[in-house]
Amino acid sequence: MSTAYTVVIPARYSSSRLPGKPLLDIAGKPMIQHVWEQARKSAAQRVVIATDDARILEACVAFGAEALLTRADHNSGTDRLAEVAEQLGLADDAIVVNMQGDEPLIPPTVIDQVAANLAAHGEAAMATLAEPLADATALFNPNVVKVLTDCDGLALTFSRAPLPWARDAFAADRSVLPAGVPYRRHIGIYAYRAGFLADFVAWGPCWLENTESLEQLRALWHGRRIHVQDAVEAPQAGWIRQRISSGFAGCWGAEHAGAVRLHGQHLPLAHRRRGIAPARARGGAGRASRDRFGRHRRLARRQGAG
Repeated sequence: MSTAYTVVIPARYSSSRLPGKPLLDIAGKPMIQHVWEQARKSAAQRVVIATDDARILEACVAFGAEALLTRADHNSGTDRLAEVAEQLGLADDAIVVNMQGDEPLIPPTVIDQVAANLAAHGEAAMATLAEPLADATALFNPNVVKVLTDCDGLALTFSRAPLPWARDAFAADRSVLPAGVPYRRHIGIYAYRAGFLADFVAWGPCWLENTESLEQLRALWHGRRIHVQDAVEAPQAGWIRQRISSGFAGCWGAEHAGAVRLHGQHLPLAHRRRGIAPARARGGAGRASRDRFGRHRRLARRQGAG
């Protein structure tokens, strides 16, 4: 019997690396549509996109997604999920999966797995996934988040630093991983119970979360447990960072190798390298877009209910 759950995909327009990232055009579709389509292949009963921007909302409505407009001042994607859970009126024990909006190749089996993982572990407030680390380069890369668990698969901590630190082995050689140490990379997909999300928001960010820029540390800081499983099918790590630098070559075929653009407008090469959108895509939503907020919200909800 499959686990009943809802997928929420946070999608914000602002980004230090690439403003408007959810609208990045890949093979003729905005990136957020690729993510939504992958989520729809899972066993989720409902897939909702949560955004703070009218341009993203309008794009989601256009391709048929259920989308909600949320506040723009959330500290993290999990904070945004909490608002969505309240808007949807989810029961406290309902399972919600937070799916990253910039991972368009995430396998649907992984989405189902993280939801089932939480359902099977009542002692945990959250569940997430990991995979073994294969080389020392990844271990020392701060963009690769490491996770340590106890003997029951419950997270001890997450860090961007090499964890655990093999004192003797690394004193001699840092180019290879020491034998017998199960280094693991965290995969950024989470499942929560809806009632826990309200607690998460009420706590507010802690200094450890802010220091590492890892929102899951807020739960550990407050004594909540996070269960971690190795993914049955590991998604590609850091997909969007890799593809921005490579021009998306080899993902959807050679004909789309140069197809890096904001949805409906090309992203110049110089901007692509710096991760900056064109000036006309960086501005505010505009008066017309703001006036359409209410109409979009009603239309998105009607489509989601259909």
